[in-house]
Order: sequence, then structure tokens, then C-alpha cells
Amino acid sequence: MFMGSPDFSVPILQTLADNYTVAGVVTQPDRPSGRGRTIAISPVKKLALELNIPIIQPLNLRTDNKGKETIQSWKPTVIVVAAFGQILQNDVLEIPPWGCINVHASMLPRWRGVTPIQAAILNGDEETGVTIMKMDEGIDTGDIISQRAIKIDPEDTGGSLHQKLAKLGSDLLVVTLPAYLKGEIQPTPQGKTPTPYAPMLRKSDGLLDFNESVKILARKVRAYYPWPGAYTYWQEKILKIVKAHGIESGSHGIGNFTAHGSLPAIGTLDGLLVIDVIQVAGKKPIEGDKFLRGARGWGENS
Repeated sequence: MFMGSPDFSVPILQTLADNYTVAGVVTQPDRPSGRGRTIAISPVKKLALELNIPIIQPLNLRTDNKGKETIQSWKPTVIVVAAFGQILQNDVLEIPPWGCINVHASMLPRWRGVTPIQAAILNGDEETGVTIMKMDEGIDTGDIISQRAIKIDPEDTGGSLHQKLAKLGSDLLVVTLPAYLKGEIQPTPQGKTPTPYAPMLRKSDGLLDFNESVKILARKVRAYYPWPGAYTYWQEKILKIVKAHGIESGSHGIGNFTAHGSLPAIGTLDGLLVIDVIQVAGKKPIEGDKFLRGARGWGENS
């Protein structure tokens, strides 16, 4: 059976369904979404409905005895987990004879936690990857079953890397699971060395602080696209910075709106954040040069 919720989980569920009988799916409850606060289902639920797989949506599996009874009734050989969104305790981890295995979007033990993709970009990692591990009660601390790494492209965003790793995870799972279920793979402990943790992101994390170095700010723009999105304020409006690059060129006045050639730019601690694609709140994203031609008041930093 499968546990997961967001887009990252979808190709992994599809791979399982293509190769095995999936007895059931556990995903997050339907929740209000968007400006209209209409009720939205998780991407995993949408696929499970299309595949006609039984679904349960416990608010908190830790306290939902009925949900745990349903999982037991499915009698899973193994539970595959990918970005489910809830911590599993032993009473669930011990249900399947082959345990619960998790597809995690980092090269553990680096970047445990819920935002490993963004963390890898933010910290300038040259590579990342996926880890399939046997879960324990810790947060991404289980024994490693298999791993596969990829290089991080200089143009990768949180969104593009997310898509690459979801595909990589499903590809790795399809070759790992048969060997694991035959007992041909012996999981390897991660060890006790302290490792970096990637915490939950909030919308407010996208607000750029131009007292930081331009290198860090350019990474934030990439890491935070499409969510939470990098932004600042201009003329009392939210200005979303969709794509940008940094130029280390000394001081231009921290936070000053200026131009670099035909593109809008903002002064940082040690250079210029040059904006390639920009979006004024309530409007569509446009190229930076087009924005600058029509941006009255840009560069007036009074």
C-alpha cells in the first residue's frame, strides 16, 4: 500500500500501480485551497481515484484507530511512503512484514526534514538525489536501502528539481523494491553524526532581505520558485521575483531599485540582484526589460 499526498508522490504511486497490486492509499484530508477557499483533494487522491484504489484520509493517523484498523485489514506486504506529511509510529511501522519504506528527496543523511529540495539549492549543494530507506520513528533517520544522486543544474529551481527528483525516485523504487522484497539488500544505518535539517517553509520566508549577499539572494529566488516565492515590496505592492541572477559588483545601495542594462535590479550587500522575470501582484509574470520600460518610479529610492 501507499502513503503520500503532494505532486512529488504521484509518479511513485503510478510506478507502484504499474508493477504491483496496491491494496490501498493513505493521503491527507481534503482542505480549502486558493483564494476562493474551495475544497481541494491531494494529487495522490486524484490519481488513486483514477486507478480505483481504496483511499483513507486520517486527520492524524497517530490517534485514528479506525484508520489503523483499515490498514491492517489491507494486509500490506510493504508500505511505501513518499511525502505523506505525518510521522508514523511503531504501531503502523510494524504492520507490514517488510516494514515501511520511504522515498526521500535528498542524499541522506544530508537534509532530513520536509524541504530538502529547497535546502539543497539554498546551501549551494552541487548535487542531491533520492534515498529509499526503511523507516523508524525518527524523522528521516531510518536505515538506507538505496540511493541515487544527480547534479544540480545552475538554473534549477525548487520546481524543476522537484520534478527531476520525483522521476528519479520512481525509477529507483522500481529497481529497489523487487531486490528488497527478495532479501537481496541489507539496509545500512545512517550513523549518529549530527546532520542538517530542512524545516517547513512559510510564505514569509520568501520576503527578501537585501542586507544579504547577492549569491544567497539569487539562490533564494531559485529555491523558492514556485513556492513560497521570492518577493519584495515596491510602491506598496508585492513584487514577485520569478527569475533573477546576481552580480557581485560592490555597493549600489542596499535595497535601492536601479537598473543593469535593460533589466531592473536591486542593490544588495555586495552587488546587484538583476531581475530577469518579474510579477507585480495581481498581474502575470513578464520579462524584466518589458517591466522596466513601463515601471514609472523605478529607481526613485526616496
